[in-house]
Amino acid sequence: MPTRDDAALASGLADFVDPATGATLAKLEAVRQAELRNGRARVHLAFGFPVGGYAHELQPQLAAHLARAGVTAPLDLEVSADIRAHAVQRQLKPMAGVRNVVAVASGKGGVGKSTVAVNLALAWAAQGARVGVLDADIYGPSQPLMLGLEGQRPRVAGGKRIQPLTAHGVVAMSIGFLIDAAQPMVWRGPMVTQALTQLLSDTDWGELDYLVVDMPPGTGDIQLTLAQRVPVSGAVIVTTPQHIAVADARKGLKMFEKVSVPVLGIVENMSLHVCSSCGHAEAIFGEGGGDEMAREYGVTLLGRLPLDARIREEADGGRPTVVAAPESPRAAAYLAMARRTAGALALRAGDHGAGFPKIVVEDT
Repeated sequence: MPTRDDAALASGLADFVDPATGATLAKLEAVRQAELRNGRARVHLAFGFPVGGYAHELQPQLAAHLARAGVTAPLDLEVSADIRAHAVQRQLKPMAGVRNVVAVASGKGGVGKSTVAVNLALAWAAQGARVGVLDADIYGPSQPLMLGLEGQRPRVAGGKRIQPLTAHGVVAMSIGFLIDAAQPMVWRGPMVTQALTQLLSDTDWGELDYLVVDMPPGTGDIQLTLAQRVPVSGAVIVTTPQHIAVADARKGLKMFEKVSVPVLGIVENMSLHVCSSCGHAEAIFGEGGGDEMAREYGVTLLGRLPLDARIREEADGGRPTVVAAPESPRAAAYLAMARRTAGALALRAGDHGAGFPKIVVEDT
């Protein structure tokens, strides 16, 4: 028979707000087990995002919350991941074996989109997910350099499927693996979109929880066509704080709205610079642009990332920040952003039609 302590535990868990998603555990349906045994509260929570390192972060917050709810027993917390496929554009079918495709985009170049994309992918991998990266910037592929794979070539299995390269626990594909790094790409739009769709569909991605697509900058025909042809579960918009960058980022957000791709949130990159010599913090590119845009469109500000010379050095050296300095404050900013991004995706509706065949009705 349930006791008052059992009721306090159940009630306290139900109304606890998960920091990664901003939703209660009841809304997330995250509680898998909750019982008081031998004077201890044993709780198992399952989340729809990678949970590596999350128990350590969550333990003190949840314990304090349960204590306020009247649960005095010490807390034994277990967390697990239950990452599910989420719906894509209605006219497209999800990719076989890939649960979620997440596009990382910007309205203009120069805001650090590719650095954000690669660290997002590496952060998810560090947190326990199976992750791939597709470098969709045909004209300026940067992922081979950032992942330390420059000059390497993928192999083709059975003359059909391209085997992606692997670095730091993620698989990756880029046009940069297939051409000379010094060769300029002078293709027109249709050739670019065809090449991208082939890289996407002809690569043997295996089983992935997330495929991060590093989109080309801008909102032109190429970007729009890719957004219409790639089955995307959600998009992340990268901007810097200044007004001119935010104005262009708005266009990127609107583009995804037009093709029915949900925007998971905004990442404000190069938000604050801390001098490595004196520690002085300065908002070189202004302040508040990401917050303003998030409020305007009712989306989440997923993170504010620092402006730090070491981030550039680490990416140029083929070991991005999450891999090169995982315990550093700058890596912590990427890891927190990745958790919030996966959390925002977890709140979306699941893909209930993935197991059904596509039905076409024709008037003959």
